[in-house]
Amino acid sequence: MVLSTPIVRRDFLAAAAAAIAASQAWAAEPPVAAPLFRISLAEWSLHRTIFASKLDNLDFPRAAKQQFGIDAVEYVNQFFKDKAKDAAYLADLAKRAKDEGVTNVLIMCDGLGNLGDPDAAARTKVIENHFPWVEAAKRLGCHSIRVSAGSKGSPEEQQKLVADGLSRLSDYAVQMDMAVIVENHGGLSSNGEWLSGVMKLVNKPNCGTLPDFGNFHDYDRYLGVEELLPFAKGVSAKSHEFDADGNEVRTDYRRMLRMVVAAGYRGWVGIEYEGNALPEAEGILATKKLLEKVRSELQA
Repeated sequence: MVLSTPIVRRDFLAAAAAAIAASQAWAAEPPVAAPLFRISLAEWSLHRTIFASKLDNLDFPRAAKQQFGIDAVEYVNQFFKDKAKDAAYLADLAKRAKDEGVTNVLIMCDGLGNLGDPDAAARTKVIENHFPWVEAAKRLGCHSIRVSAGSKGSPEEQQKLVADGLSRLSDYAVQMDMAVIVENHGGLSSNGEWLSGVMKLVNKPNCGTLPDFGNFHDYDRYLGVEELLPFAKGVSAKSHEFDADGNEVRTDYRRMLRMVVAAGYRGWVGIEYEGNALPEAEGILATKKLLEKVRSELQA
């Protein structure tokens, strides 16, 4: 067979050299760096919308992805409080998230009692109240449930009681490779020194914290986050309102996120918008924009 267009040797060599140069240039390109942290959406950011029946819990993953461009979600148990043991419901929710390419991160658990209840029998009942939610979170593919550290008594007594409740709940959760994480969520838990002391008493790998930027009340929020970061398995970027430049007016996000990154945290940072100045959807997008902006600055 005779080729209609003969291959000229110098053309072949030139083409080969160009291909080699291109491959070397591609190989020399640095790999795309992983983000310093990933952004998730806490369902509480849409609590008014959900309470008004304008969004169903089953549709939350779709809203996160399609409306906000966020591919990870943090559920709130009160929005499906009767479904903890409903395998069909949880399978449906897990499928909807998977279909959207959304990661289920955790379930925030409220209304189950005080894990540090001074009454031993009552404390055991509260611990057991959390068991179905550990199982539900496992079914959804989450890594944790978020709990609160309620108790009564002196700070020292409460520390021991809460540590007992958390320790026993964590022992149950570890059987399913699940974590139990505590948010600074009112009472003594909004004192970073106290809550970090609880973590030291528990001293279990699957028990940690969820530092929230805004739940410290009279306690210095930057000090509190710094004290909780060594135990962090999640971070909550609380937001309320923004200035003309898009900065959160109550919290210096650059300062907070520098601390988060410096502590070696590389997990999810959850948007939790609770403001009134902007509608929920706009507040979520404003928080996302700020997180992305600061992340880019830190990564530069």
